[in-house]
Amino acid sequence: MKKLFAALTCLAMLLALSVPAALAGRPVADKTAPTTTASPLGGTFTSAVTVTLSVNEPATTYYTTDGSTPTTSSTVYSAPLTFSTTKTLKYFSKDTAGNLETVKSQTYTISGPTSTHATLTWTGYAMCSSCHTSQAQAMYQGVHYQWKGSAAEMTTGPATQGKIDAADGSSALNAYCINIQGNWGPCGACHAGTGAKPVATSTPSSAQLASIDCLMCHADATNAPYSRVRNATTGLFEPAAGLDMNLVVQKAGQKPTRKNCLGCHAKAGGGDAVKRGDIALASGTTSDVLYDTHMAMGNGGNIQCQGCHSFVGHRVAGRGSDLRPEDSTTEVTCSTTACHPTKGTATGHTTTDVNRHVTRIACQTCHINKYAKNANDTANTEATETNRNWQVAEWNATLNRYEPMPTKANDLVPQYAFWNGTSWGNNALNAAVLDTATNAYKISRPVGAINDPVGTKLFPFKYKTANQALANGKVVTISTATFFATGNYDQSVKDGMTYMGIPSTTAYTNVTTDELQVLNHQVPPATGNVLACASCHPNATATQVKLITNLGYGLKAPTSVVCSQCHNEKSPRDYVSMHNHVNVKGYDCSLCHNFSRPERGLKMTPN
Repeated sequence: MKKLFAALTCLAMLLALSVPAALAGRPVADKTAPTTTASPLGGTFTSAVTVTLSVNEPATTYYTTDGSTPTTSSTVYSAPLTFSTTKTLKYFSKDTAGNLETVKSQTYTISGPTSTHATLTWTGYAMCSSCHTSQAQAMYQGVHYQWKGSAAEMTTGPATQGKIDAADGSSALNAYCINIQGNWGPCGACHAGTGAKPVATSTPSSAQLASIDCLMCHADATNAPYSRVRNATTGLFEPAAGLDMNLVVQKAGQKPTRKNCLGCHAKAGGGDAVKRGDIALASGTTSDVLYDTHMAMGNGGNIQCQGCHSFVGHRVAGRGSDLRPEDSTTEVTCSTTACHPTKGTATGHTTTDVNRHVTRIACQTCHINKYAKNANDTANTEATETNRNWQVAEWNATLNRYEPMPTKANDLVPQYAFWNGTSWGNNALNAAVLDTATNAYKISRPVGAINDPVGTKLFPFKYKTANQALANGKVVTISTATFFATGNYDQSVKDGMTYMGIPSTTAYTNVTTDELQVLNHQVPPATGNVLACASCHPNATATQVKLITNLGYGLKAPTSVVCSQCHNEKSPRDYVSMHNHVNVKGYDCSLCHNFSRPERGLKMTPN
């Protein structure tokens, strides 16, 4: 048996050795897929990148750059590929044996404003929308271009409102230039277009898209500054003389910097810091943290505008209380994960007393104790306009036109009001409304009251007045074009009445108008600059705002009546001791005042 097993083993070994020899002339099947290598690999590049695809064996390479998965019907690679804009390259190869490689992907991110524009030659404003069509379409519908939009946060007027003049009277009034009636030219200088009035349409033509001036926001304001002038013949804007527009477009493409935004927003109303009260050209250059710790360079935050005013689809978050349209429903808030994530909570501050305020007091109220401050490292004043008198004309050599006489001031104490985020506004052709508290005709007001539900807060505001004309019970949208050219107030009023459909012979009177404008900027460092308790309490000695006198915090009845709900009338005590009724005994504010704070879960009846 052993001899038989050994013989079989030897036979098997001989057969094993003879197989390779017998098959030596037969080809072995290729079942290995090819390997394709991209050089360079994907990544971030500051300029155009050239990509080469190489294969480790004879094969055909297929690729796409539009994000789709390539097939054997896709484009065949034959020469190096150059990407000047961000692309995702997907590719695979098929060898002569029919083996298919697994699809590979590389993303080439081209960053920097010069990366996509480095070889451009200026051919006119249409060149932007011809490449960036989807962005132009989004911008065309936005408030920066249309100058009107959803009025969802207005309690008065039609569903769509804005600055642009309109037959339905939805054109906003203000206490500065009143209205753009008859003055589209100068006003249009800050419109993000080339000079033609925008037309509302859901399908703008290529010619309409070409009227968007992308360079107002996307020019490199530091390395290739851009400015424009209006052509007196065509009425359209064109680059200012002496600009190297090739360089401007080659450097363009960056996100807007503060300089871009402030070119219009700081100069609204006719000059630096005139209108907003908390925004000036200094906001783009200062290192003075006491002026604005958020935007100041150096030891400040150096925050760009879009750090708070985020953009989605060219729609910007944020809205002033006096502005009619909202561009985005996204709310701007201080308590974000990136900035102050806990400050809006009931435990976010270091003291219990401060934490009790956060549901009803806006951050700005305590952190902006004055506005229209001067930056300590700028030569110009950042004074803001507090009144505008149209009855007195002054020649402005800088603007080369007549201007109404302004009153300006620095270091102003805000006025305070409750605001729930919506606004009341008087628009062109509306009946004027007299505010008996100020004896002025209202232009805009924040909406809110001390007894509103949670969400309404106390905010700081700039208070602004103007001397304007009133006819047939309406604020006259005087022709600013006539006034700027001639300084003739009477004729400007008459031209304005004609526009409103009021006979120019109609008698008019001169009245005061006023408005409130919410303050959000010029926040100094908190240490040593935030309002102290004595700024508001007690009412008799408050240095900033008298809560009882001006804001409705007074008792709902004499102390003899209020105290008798629980006990006999007692001698008045200081405000801290008096509020032990709330903080220690747990009584709701409504027991003593004309408002309630139900969110605190306090006792609504005495016991």
